[in-house]
Amino acid sequence: MRVFRRLSSITLMSLLIFYSQTQAQVTLVEEVTKQGDELVIPYQKYKLDNGLTLIIHEDHSDPIVHVDVTYHVGSAREELYKSGFAHFFEHMMFQGSENVADEEHFKIVSESGGTMNGTTNRDRTNYFETVPSNQLELMLWLEADRMGFLLNAVTQEKFEVQRSTVKNEKQQNYDNRPYGRWREINAEALYPFGHPYSWLTIGILEDLDRVDVTDLKKFFLRWYGPNNATLTVGGDVNPEEVIEMVTKYFGPISAGPEVEKMYLDPVTLEQDRYVSYVDPNIRFPALLVTFPTVPEYHEDQAAIDCLAAILGRGKQSYFYKKFVESQKAIQASTFQLTSELSGELIMFVLPFPGITLGDFETQMREALVEFETNGVSDEDIQKFIAEYESNTINSLASVSGKVSQLAFYETFADNPNQLQEDIKRYTSITKEDVMRVYEKYVKDKFAVVQSVLPKGMEEMAARPNDFTAAKEGDNPFPTTDYDGLTYNRAEDSFDRSQRPVPSQAPLVSIPQYWNTELNGIQVIGAKNDELPTVTLFMTINGGARLDALNPEKAGLASLTGSMMNESTENFTSDEISEELRKLGSTISFNGGGRNTTIFVQTLKKNLAPTLALLEEKLMRPKFEEKDFNRLKNQALEAAKAAYEAPASIASNVFDQLLYGQSDIRSLPTSGSDESIPNITLEDVKNFYAANYAPNISQLVIVGDVSQNEVLSQLSFLENWETKAVDIPTVNGEQAEGKTIYLVDKPNAPQSEIRIGYLTDMSYDAVGDYFKSYLMNYPLGGAFNSRINLNLREDKGYTYGAFSYFNAGKDPGPFAAQAGVRADVTDSSVVEFMNEIEGYVQSGISPEELDFMKKSIGQKEAREYETPQQKAGFLNRILTYDLSPSYKEMQKQIINSITQDEINRLIQNNINLDKMMILVVGDKASVEGGLKAFAEEKGYNFVELDVKGNPVEN
Repeated sequence: MRVFRRLSSITLMSLLIFYSQTQAQVTLVEEVTKQGDELVIPYQKYKLDNGLTLIIHEDHSDPIVHVDVTYHVGSAREELYKSGFAHFFEHMMFQGSENVADEEHFKIVSESGGTMNGTTNRDRTNYFETVPSNQLELMLWLEADRMGFLLNAVTQEKFEVQRSTVKNEKQQNYDNRPYGRWREINAEALYPFGHPYSWLTIGILEDLDRVDVTDLKKFFLRWYGPNNATLTVGGDVNPEEVIEMVTKYFGPISAGPEVEKMYLDPVTLEQDRYVSYVDPNIRFPALLVTFPTVPEYHEDQAAIDCLAAILGRGKQSYFYKKFVESQKAIQASTFQLTSELSGELIMFVLPFPGITLGDFETQMREALVEFETNGVSDEDIQKFIAEYESNTINSLASVSGKVSQLAFYETFADNPNQLQEDIKRYTSITKEDVMRVYEKYVKDKFAVVQSVLPKGMEEMAARPNDFTAAKEGDNPFPTTDYDGLTYNRAEDSFDRSQRPVPSQAPLVSIPQYWNTELNGIQVIGAKNDELPTVTLFMTINGGARLDALNPEKAGLASLTGSMMNESTENFTSDEISEELRKLGSTISFNGGGRNTTIFVQTLKKNLAPTLALLEEKLMRPKFEEKDFNRLKNQALEAAKAAYEAPASIASNVFDQLLYGQSDIRSLPTSGSDESIPNITLEDVKNFYAANYAPNISQLVIVGDVSQNEVLSQLSFLENWETKAVDIPTVNGEQAEGKTIYLVDKPNAPQSEIRIGYLTDMSYDAVGDYFKSYLMNYPLGGAFNSRINLNLREDKGYTYGAFSYFNAGKDPGPFAAQAGVRADVTDSSVVEFMNEIEGYVQSGISPEELDFMKKSIGQKEAREYETPQQKAGFLNRILTYDLSPSYKEMQKQIINSITQDEINRLIQNNINLDKMMILVVGDKASVEGGLKAFAEEKGYNFVELDVKGNPVEN
């Protein structure tokens, strides 16, 4: 008989041994309910006979459910020389099973109105879906099919395609991304040879090349049984119905081999290890110092997290003061990463060019001595606990957040109610605890010191490399026996090939809201009492559009927004930042393309002091010279850095091609390396004085607060001066269509492709712009779109490819894009254009029309769940002056739109003659194929530099 763990909030139901309606197939382990105002995620926990753990969280606040299957297997369970299997299986589990066809998993979830994904880390792999509540049984059927009926559908062909896709992911997210390889270098330097953390989850590409589909099947048989999994279901559910469905679909699946938890000795270093690598995609060198620490749930974890916050988070932290405020670095921080087997305390500095990393290492160690001398204050502890409380509460805003947390706790702590334990350990930290862990894990301890160097700056390394990771040898760590594994296919008493038919879709109600006017500000709000939080989102119209008045000073709106986050008349920049940390609140200004936004988030109990700080920041900015110089320098260096990474080059040059040099949208919102030096502090003061005004603003309020309660605390806005602000219009003139533009990025492992043109459509909620969103969905708007299925799933050219229409009050582009392997650049362009041209020629199919209607038509259930989602919906109503009935009108359009109308939209709104193709990649390897394509299609061919200027040949 199982001994039940007693918790303060367990009900008497926990004394039951078997759930009576399931023929002794599922055992109730415990039930946790909420008592009073305690912060807890209610749940019921069950165990099936085959070892599967089932956790159910009942929450009827929204008509949605979230399903999560977490397998306790990640890259730490892989074998030496066979890395990347866990992540590879994340891909393979989406490639169909016995009763689900190739690529059909995404299609089924999408047309159910849901969203889905999978993730892999060192220690676990999870798969999850969020769908309208009537789709629950279908999701459980899908997950059970790939848990118990995957292997017969795994083929060598699928294996090869996904092997290519994983390689693309490695190139896109690691090799071709700025600082993308630092984790890989860190892992092999910090952990001994053969340690399961010495390689990344993505794996080593050479390992993927040396294995085959048989190895992959063995890995699945060893680790993906129900006894190594936790199924968590949360949302608008009936627990009895969930148990019945789970027993039906998962109960017949046989348990896999027994899985024991892994325990390894802590990592120790015998001396500092200096390593470095050259990254051709960066402008700023980086210094990373990594100390080995403790695994997840170790008794010292919380105190080390607090230490990291004191050293490197916030404007009064040691690293910010020493490096960022002094204008020696553009960024500096510290953080701890914890996993099941160990942890890492990482200190990070991103210096401005010109100072050797050795000097920064010295100063970094000086900062630690300063901390040791000063010690920990009561205020340090107060700020850390306040931030922890706020972050914890906000993480529970969605059913997916709550379900994910339950699954994580069960997998790694054997306790879904670990939240209560976390709250205790994080809110009981003392100053002595923090100093103790500093002495134990940092002071006079050895670390990995990594230098990431721009090309041509190899001499800037902290020190010459003195450590080389072993690449081969005997493995000193435990290995897994894969012999004798057999596939025991489940025997069912029902026809599993019959897909469950969902019941009627749940009724979805838009949030109830109120609106009013406050000193010319259009205000809209909704009460949301699911969490004790309040979110405010203010928009001041204009933004970078106002830069058009002085384009030689582009970036002024952005820089002004950044300055609004700094000093005020009554607080220094440091002081106001730390006051917010004490409250666990956020106030953030951002100067964007069409407007300046102000985001405020706070716990309800701290609303009054947070709004007092908002008043201070909005009404009394000080605009100090030292803040301006620091932020201007950061903006200038960031603008220069944008010329290094292929993705940022592609985005910036494509904007220039779309809008033309006379349109302010052709320049980055943050400005260019040519415009930023022209901006003065007086310009910032004048921009604020002229363009921050209530009569061009709107305010959205969502949270556990009434209209009268919050408006009474916003009365200071009555004193905000109204102004006459003339926002310039824009008039884009795109570059010549039917042209291939090439930007050379020597030796780039991937090419960035942008295809598109400037349309004449601006945003509308129920007109041709909305209908073009429907029209584009089968072409490039869904995972199962023509473009992505071709380039990713069929060819393996890319990690992802898509197309979209994007416009606001001003017309915007139709665009398609992807990052592709360099060796298939021209082939990718061909496939992109084949799909776009084929869609124009043949139109939408009846099957695609049906898929689009089901997918988009059922998504609304997911659109109003979190405070941020509600705020986004309400903000759209204000921005575009929409009727509350516009969502009903959209439903009618989706239901009634015909194949002929979609085809008319295709003909009218996809203009092949205006289409431009931009490629950023290695000219030496891609130019020939692109020129051949241009000649065949009658396209012009133009080479540009990284700033978008023509290159003279």
